[in-house]
Amino acid sequence: MDDRNQALTEVIRKCSLQDQKSQEKLYRHFFGYAMSVALLYCKERDDALTAVNDSFIKVFAEIEQFDDTRTFRSWFRKIIVNRAIDLLRKKRRYLFFEDDPTLQPEDQQAGVVSQMTAAELMELLHKLPGVMRIIFILYEVEGYRHEEISQKLHIPVSSSRVYLSRAKMKLRALWPLYFDIHHGRLEKR
Repeated sequence: MDDRNQALTEVIRKCSLQDQKSQEKLYRHFFGYAMSVALLYCKERDDALTAVNDSFIKVFAEIEQFDDTRTFRSWFRKIIVNRAIDLLRKKRRYLFFEDDPTLQPEDQQAGVVSQMTAAELMELLHKLPGVMRIIFILYEVEGYRHEEISQKLHIPVSSSRVYLSRAKMKLRALWPLYFDIHHGRLEKR
C-alpha cells in the first residue's frame, strides 16, 4: 500500500470516529470528484451541490460500513449517484419524456467526438430530457444493467430500454443541430 492509500485509510478510520478535521480533509479531497459525478445527473449546479452535500452526510453517517476491500472512490460514487437520483426523483414532474418531432438526424462525420471537450459533451448531454439523460448515463457511463436502472428509478425494465433508445436517437438528432461538423471541424453553432 502506498503512502496516499495509507493516508486515505487513516482519514477514513478517523472519520469513523467522527473526527471533524478528518471529515473536512475527506470533504476537501473528494469534493471536485463528487461534483463531477453529480453534474452528470443534475442540470443545475445547485442541485448537484445538494446531492454532493447529502452524499457526504451519508458517508459520514455510514463510513463504518465502508468495506476497505473496495476502493473508497467507487463506494462514494455509488452514494453520489443514488443521492442525485433521489433528488431528481423528488422533482419527478420535470423528468417526463419530452419529444420534439421537428428534430431530424443528419449524417455525421466519424471522429468528431474525439475533438469535443468534456464541457461540450456535458452540455450536449444536458440537452437530453431528465429521465433520458439519467438512463443514458447509468447505462452507458456507469455500466448499470436495465434491471438495476429499473429498480433505482422505480420504472419497468422495458421503459429503461425505451428511454435509452430514445436518448441515443435524441443525441443523434441534437448533434448536427448543436455542432457544425462540415469541413472536418467542430464548431459550436
